[in-house]
Amino acid sequence: MKSKALINLLSDGDVHSGEFLAAQLGVSRTAVWKQVRRAMDEGVKIETIRGRGYQLLSSVDLLDRDAILADVDNGYRSALSLVVLDEVDSTNAEVLRQVADGVSGVPVAIADCQTAGRGRRGRVWSSPRGQNLYLSIGLTFHGGFSVLDGLSLVLGVAVANALETLGASDIGLKWPNDIFLPSGKLGGILIELQGELQEGVVQVIAGIGINVHMAEAEEVDQPWSSLGNASPGIDWSRNAIAGNIITAVLDAAHQFSENGFPDFHAPWQRRDIFAGMPLEARNGELHGTGEGIDEAGNYLLRTEQGVVPVRAGEISLRVVQ
Repeated sequence: MKSKALINLLSDGDVHSGEFLAAQLGVSRTAVWKQVRRAMDEGVKIETIRGRGYQLLSSVDLLDRDAILADVDNGYRSALSLVVLDEVDSTNAEVLRQVADGVSGVPVAIADCQTAGRGRRGRVWSSPRGQNLYLSIGLTFHGGFSVLDGLSLVLGVAVANALETLGASDIGLKWPNDIFLPSGKLGGILIELQGELQEGVVQVIAGIGINVHMAEAEEVDQPWSSLGNASPGIDWSRNAIAGNIITAVLDAAHQFSENGFPDFHAPWQRRDIFAGMPLEARNGELHGTGEGIDEAGNYLLRTEQGVVPVRAGEISLRVVQ
């Protein structure tokens, strides 16, 4: 947000004159007016009060790198290469660029807005400015691609843990990579593999999107929810959410590297929104009842022919209406 400094000055909710704002920002009053108009075009509600100045009417939740780091476990802070951007094509693409540039430490990218956010299977990820969390983190695993079975489920558990720590309740997980509330989809995880950088070493980019303040999304064609809608009594901070998710993801990645998927089997199973539901897969060719996951993270369908495992890379599941 190019008008971030202006919004910071108005964030106390008081009326501030154009003269005061111009002096604080080191610009002309005309430049202040232009910044006010730009902020309003970006969805920020600012009232112009004749003869007095400007007053911020909408609540704002600005991203701040220092505030995010303050909520990251102290043991991880110095290892992070964290960038916080006003706008980016996608945070996954930004982390990929960091990796290509030889960044030192754990690359993390967070943006206020994505212009080309992506979901699973190339779907567009709705990324309105200032409302949600768009975060990507680069993770390195040793042992080759075979050690990554179940990783999207592991990260789902990590994100759910982080949100529950902050006060969210009834967090569910939809196989293989979605975060749900009873009222609809809350977020998702997109994992992209960048190949073996050296023998037995795999770089993973994990993109995480969480609906925080979003109140409208006409372009979304499925039931959705946000933390603000589901728990309006909590003062949700994108900085706190980001810091807690980064910590939870790094904790989970370490545990997964050491012990594999079994540690996450039961925690994922407890949050399975498909359990006991009538489901179909393979474009309707396979029908059964949700039975949870096996020890490798495959989803199990109880069919007339017995229990059939479904792999995340092959097909997706949907509830039979």
